[in-house]
Amino acid sequence: MNFPDTQKTSRSNEAGFTLIELLIVMSVMLILMTLGIPQLLKLRKNANELSAQQSIRTVVNAELQYNSAYPANGFACTLPALGGDPKSGAPSALGAQLIPTDLATGNKAGYTFTIACGGKVTVNNQDQFSSFEITATPTSVGKTGDRGFCIDENNVLRFDPAGATNCTQTVQ
Repeated sequence: MNFPDTQKTSRSNEAGFTLIELLIVMSVMLILMTLGIPQLLKLRKNANELSAQQSIRTVVNAELQYNSAYPANGFACTLPALGGDPKSGAPSALGAQLIPTDLATGNKAGYTFTIACGGKVTVNNQDQFSSFEITATPTSVGKTGDRGFCIDENNVLRFDPAGATNCTQTVQ
C-alpha cells in the first residue's frame, strides 16, 4: 500500500511558491516603487518649502519684536542675535531668544536662511539698521526644494522659481 507516500508527495508539491510566482510579485512591487518614490520625494520637497515659508515668517516676526525690544539697535543683522539659548541667561541684544535654536543656526528642513541688513544710521556711536531682507534658499536645488524665498520689513513673502534669491513673484 503506497497510499500514505502519495499523500506526502502531493503535500510537499503544494507547500511554498514557485519561482515564477515570486518573480511576478517582485515585478509588481518594483513597478509600484518606481511610481511611488518620485511622489514621496515631491512630497518631501513640498514639505520643506512649506517649512521654509513658515520659518521665514517666524524670523520676520522676531525681527519686528527685536526692533521693539531693542530700539537702539534697530533690526538684528544675524540669526544668532535673534536666537540664543534660554539656559544661558536673560535675553539680550546679542541673543534675544526670539527664534528656535535650530533656526538660529541658519539651516532647517533643507533650507539655508540668511539676513541682510540695510539702511544703517549711526546714533551715539551705535549702528541702527532700518531695513532687512531675509532669504531662504534650498540646500540642494531640486532635491530639498525648488524655490528660494525672500521677505523684508514690509512683510511681503516672495519667491524665486529657480531656487535663488532673485525673488520676483509673490507667494499666494
